[in-house]
Parts: sequence; C-alpha cells; structure tokens
Amino acid sequence: MIGAAAQQGLRHEGHSVDWVRDGHQGEAAVAGGSYDLVLLDLGLPRKDGLTILRGWRARGIKVPVLIVTARDAVSDRVAGLDAGADDYLVKPFDLDELSARVRAVLRRHAGRTEAVIRVGPLEIDTAARRVRLDGREVAVSAREYALLEALADRPGAYLSRAQLEERLYGWDEEIASNAVEVHIHALRRKLAPELIRNVRGLGYTLAGGA
Repeated sequence: MIGAAAQQGLRHEGHSVDWVRDGHQGEAAVAGGSYDLVLLDLGLPRKDGLTILRGWRARGIKVPVLIVTARDAVSDRVAGLDAGADDYLVKPFDLDELSARVRAVLRRHAGRTEAVIRVGPLEIDTAARRVRLDGREVAVSAREYALLEALADRPGAYLSRAQLEERLYGWDEEIASNAVEVHIHALRRKLAPELIRNVRGLGYTLAGGA
C-alpha cells in the first residue's frame, strides 16, 4: 500500500517512477538503468536494503539513496547513513514530506542550494513546481514540467529523446512514438519557440544554458 501510494504521488508530481519488490530486482534495476534517485526499503525480501546499499557504494555506484523503512531506532538510522544513504525517512510518512525530501536530495546532488533553477529568462521553482518566463507565470502540465526540469538540471547539455523518455515515463507506462516531440512543441508554444533548441544527432537543450 505504501509503495503504491508513493509511486502514484511521485508520478502525480511529474516524476518517472519504477517499482520493484525485492532486493535482487532492485540491484538489477539500478545496474541496468539510469536513475536520479533510489527510494530504498531496508526490509526487502531476498536481500536486505542495507547490504544492497553497502554493495553499491563499494562498487562506486553513486546514485542518491533515500532510505524508507519502518526501522526507527537511532542505531538503524546511523547504520543507514554511514552505509552511504543521503537521507532517511521512517514509515509511515506523509507524502508531502517524502516529496520534499526527494527534492532536497536531488537539489544537493545537482549542486544547488535553493529551490529555484534559473536559466536565462526562465525560472523553475522546484518546490512549488511553477514555471516563470520573464517574471510571468506559465501554466504547464506535469509531463511538460518534468521535461523542462530535466533540461534545466543540465544547462548547456543535450539530452536525447530516449533520455527524456526515461525522465517522463516508468516501465509500465505506454509511450507514444512522438510523445517527447509533442511536449516540446507545447512548451515552445507556451514559452518561446527559440527557448528549446534541437540539434540533429545530439538532442534537446535549453538555449539559455548553452
């Protein structure tokens, strides 16, 4: 129930979320995919979360990890943080707190200290999930916001359609062949045609960050 609620809540905020149910599947998912963050339960079947986390860090896997567990003893929290976790959240928890901690971990790993990302005339408030252009608020959908934030997280870098699809959709979500292009077209119409640049063979970038 907690897993389903967390997945639904994070997707509602525009995150792409994959959910696996045991330790071996979790290891395989991280080994075969590119993730911005892992929510890791310590009490997983087949292989416990603390062992998995220690293995990742020993192999140099630096994916940010937010431990989500029912183990609330101080010694458990210390063990998790010392094993390489970035944060620790005890179940049951409020979805708003989970979202805030996710944002904080992602912000720290992006090297940002504030919630607002600024790229040229564009401002993205990652806490309020609001977009402004030249000080004017622009209404965007959850997927449009997720795509824009993905580009703003790496100003000047080019992201391919496949990379953007990973940010927008989970394993169990159907992806239309032109989904990214549709969202890009909508953002250009709402913001400015020249704001998002597409270079053949490279992908998409925010013009203000190049």
